[in-house]
Amino acid sequence: MPLEYLPIVFFFIALFYSSVGFGGGSSYLAILSLFFADFYEIRSTALILNICVVSIGTFVFIKNKVFNFKLFWPFLISSIPLAYFGAQLRLSQTLFFLILGSALMLSGGFLLLRYIRTTAQNREFSLINKFGLGGAIGFLAGVSGIGGGIFLSPTLNLLNWTNTRTVAALASLFILVNSIAGLIGLTIAGTFQLNGSLIVQLVIAVMLGGSLGSYLSNKRFNLRFLGVLTAILVTYVGLRLLLMHGFGIRI
Repeated sequence: MPLEYLPIVFFFIALFYSSVGFGGGSSYLAILSLFFADFYEIRSTALILNICVVSIGTFVFIKNKVFNFKLFWPFLISSIPLAYFGAQLRLSQTLFFLILGSALMLSGGFLLLRYIRTTAQNREFSLINKFGLGGAIGFLAGVSGIGGGIFLSPTLNLLNWTNTRTVAALASLFILVNSIAGLIGLTIAGTFQLNGSLIVQLVIAVMLGGSLGSYLSNKRFNLRFLGVLTAILVTYVGLRLLLMHGFGIRI
């Protein structure tokens, strides 16, 4: 795929992911790995794009009164420092993509289950459970170079924690704060790198796609089809990363 097509591809990725409260960082990482050799540049770019997309989503969720900070803060308090710490770890490129690929395949499976399972009764989480889950996923977010909402949201939905729109609002904020923490971690570690000639085009593309996806999500359109497509995309991205970096197989 020619490099000039990347903004178009990233527009649709942002559209799909933002419609279910995500930023799209996993797919940005996978696609950018085809064009750039330096995976710190890949991670930095994906985090910037994540922040652009979920900033829009978070604003729209707040505007539409879906946001509930009293429910959200325990997940955030434990995740931010661990995302910062995880981003500072220096992993080999192979290990980085193997960890990311494994996590994405598991997350894609959870996300798919969200759309095919019957509705169950919501349940409460203890404060300790919120701290533990937020911290664990925050650390994974920092290590993998994405915001972590793609791991958090399917897990919360499978565990029947509140309704799906509130979970999507939490995922959006979770991605935002942990992407910022990860970006700070990369900067302090001296591994923050960007391609200045490309980043502006990609930012514009994902902001347009993210705006449209967030609008569709908050207008209560039936997003089941987009959700299933997103789950399949996440699973495919994870499988592709595992095969390519674990076995040298390209699909």
